[in-house]
Amino acid sequence: MQIIGAVLERSGAPTPFARSRPFTVGPLELDPPGAGELLVRVEAAGVCHSDLSVVDGNRVRPTPMLLGHEAAGIVEDVGEGIRDVARGDRVVMTFLPRCGDCDGCRTEGRLPCTPGTAANNAGTLVGGGIRLHRTGTDGAGQDVHHHLGVSAFATHAVVNRTSVVQVDPDVPAEIAALLGCAVLTGGGAVLNAGRPAPGARVIVVGLGGVGMAALMVAVALGHEVIGVDAVDAKLGLARDLGAIGALSPVDAAERGIRAPVVIEAAGAARAFETAVALTAPGGTTVTVGLPAPDARAGVSPLVLTAEARTIVGSYLGSAVPSRDIPRYIELWRAGRLPLERLVSSRIRLGDLDEAMDRLAAGGELRQLITLDPPS
Repeated sequence: MQIIGAVLERSGAPTPFARSRPFTVGPLELDPPGAGELLVRVEAAGVCHSDLSVVDGNRVRPTPMLLGHEAAGIVEDVGEGIRDVARGDRVVMTFLPRCGDCDGCRTEGRLPCTPGTAANNAGTLVGGGIRLHRTGTDGAGQDVHHHLGVSAFATHAVVNRTSVVQVDPDVPAEIAALLGCAVLTGGGAVLNAGRPAPGARVIVVGLGGVGMAALMVAVALGHEVIGVDAVDAKLGLARDLGAIGALSPVDAAERGIRAPVVIEAAGAARAFETAVALTAPGGTTVTVGLPAPDARAGVSPLVLTAEARTIVGSYLGSAVPSRDIPRYIELWRAGRLPLERLVSSRIRLGDLDEAMDRLAAGGELRQLITLDPPS
């Protein structure tokens, strides 16, 4: 079938992207779903730093690639062998497929799925192969790689069953989309990796989409939460969302605040160092940010030993999506997790170049691509 999608032609284009225009929006051919796969009509997709990291070249991925890994949509066709998802179901698409059988999946979320990771790195679906194609500039057929098993910056996607979680119809598409990355990653850093004691203080360093989701989940669970970010507008929103304090990194250091669990969600070496410095003796620093591959941070081994500290890396919030997404939905239904507040703007597919510039400047939480329903 023919779809419309936004293809990243090359990584590392010069900034501003609004001028270099690394995306091309146009028609693509999408194969029908194979065995164990679903055809999903995309309703909403979030623009995340993991997308930006491919655009700016910090994450090496094969191009051309159809980006977008945080999304929700309606199942329109079901491949052979699938019995638990039906046409018409709304699904959350997540960027880390979980086969459920490999050594990574047996860690209950601590490690990523081995075949899922291999497919993501290759730009294919878990079952192997590529379902996206177009006519190249030379007139010949050209494959377009998948992004993290989803490729949601398009009207439709073919995904493996292991990349989706079915949700009830009362969960709106925009809420469901946010569950696929921002909430899984930020919330999971609290629930699965940090595991603060009931009522304990939690500090979140970096209040982008993932960090603000971590803050919101921690507040929903009854913790005292302090947000740390260099952008004043984000500090104001953190207070509105229930944080007992919201400070710049300089102010946080000068006041000497510390907490038994500190989440680093900025994806920068200095933010990681700030998070470590704000962690109390005996506490845990959880890092979910993805900095540039050559980034380096300084940590005192003596402090780790003398204060019995722990540093934990958490990929996708150490999540098992089928287990964790229902938890967040129940908090949302109860009115304790106002995920609507994460949406900072709504855009169209043709606005992606400018959206990446805004994301790089640090002024956005989640920009949502909304797609028109079928006529």
